[in-house]
Amino acid sequence: MFTSMKGKKVVVTGGSKGIGKGIAQVFASQGATVAVVARNLAAAKDCVAEIKEAGGEAYAFSGDVSNRQSIENTVSSIVNNLGGIDVLCANAGIFPSKSIEDMTDDDWDTVLDTNAKGTFLTLQACLPHLKQAEYGRVVITSSITGPVTGYAGWSHYAASKAAQLGFMRTAALELADHQITVNAVMPGNVLTEGLAGLGEDYLKDMAASIPLKKLGTVEDIAYAAVFLASKEAGFITGQTLIVDGGQILPED
Repeated sequence: MFTSMKGKKVVVTGGSKGIGKGIAQVFASQGATVAVVARNLAAAKDCVAEIKEAGGEAYAFSGDVSNRQSIENTVSSIVNNLGGIDVLCANAGIFPSKSIEDMTDDDWDTVLDTNAKGTFLTLQACLPHLKQAEYGRVVITSSITGPVTGYAGWSHYAASKAAQLGFMRTAALELADHQITVNAVMPGNVLTEGLAGLGEDYLKDMAASIPLKKLGTVEDIAYAAVFLASKEAGFITGQTLIVDGGQILPED
């Protein structure tokens, strides 16, 4: 039986939709108080309303993880309202498609600033408060794309997701003295709002390529994040957990 998350204060960036929303909802269902952070405050509030309707406790905050001042202000507001931070789920990320041939400096910088630099800035802003927690936890949402696989049009995204893992390993070393663990979940193909719009045939083809013959759900990723944030996972740090239904296993 895992130790309850009740009373734990959890920050989820990019928490208003997709995997982030699933993470926020599952942490709340486990008794945590969740700070849902998104650039769009209205979307964050919609997510919070759903969590509260389901009996959970959550609060909405706006913030841009790629901007130091913005995310520092957001974290200050979270701490003022919640009283501290026990868990950071650094989930915010973007994945626009652009070929290497057509990619501009701005295309590259925008993705790396959000996905990689945003992870660094958010952790740095939360760090003083994680140090004060009974046991601090950081869970990064990376991807199989970049660290393990490639996908045409996502070279900047792939680079950012690999960068997150390099950052994670050194962060785990630096924060170990404070009993703060830093780990990452690496999702495969997960059914989110964005994928749903690609059509039923596309989703069926995608599911057929996965050994378990189904797409992942946001809850699949969220429960992996909850495990890595648990008290029981306290001896796990600097590690990755692939959640992909076996997608990377076939040789052909």
